[in-house]
Amino acid sequence: MEEIRIKTNKQLEVKDLTGKVKGKIDDIEEGLLTLYVPHTTAAVTIQEGDEELWEDMLETYKRLVPLKRDYKHNAKYSGMSGEQNAHAHILSSMIKPSVHIPIEKGKMALGSWQKILFLELDGGRSRKVKLHVIES
Repeated sequence: MEEIRIKTNKQLEVKDLTGKVKGKIDDIEEGLLTLYVPHTTAAVTIQEGDEELWEDMLETYKRLVPLKRDYKHNAKYSGMSGEQNAHAHILSSMIKPSVHIPIEKGKMALGSWQKILFLELDGGRSRKVKLHVIES
């Protein structure tokens, strides 16, 4: 199992992990790669590598699940700084903490436009993504 460490700076942020992941699996010829985010306020997805699209995604997330709202979770932890993050928990459950990518002939079987994206939903923070490969 490998790990990628990520430092985020913004409350909502997208980081392209494709190159870092590729560097961790260069010696794998065939198999199935799983990327897993062990955080309840972050996620990972596969999407086009277009920064304007990422901005659109983040704006859409904010419209769907507003950062400031009368969330019960936030009220429960009202005296704890950094725990006003119900929006991040909700978004991460919608987006999910893992993706699976086949490895074929030594390469990730991503489409032409696909990138592996880490989604920070409650930053800035220090994060990690776990990589696990089942070789075939």
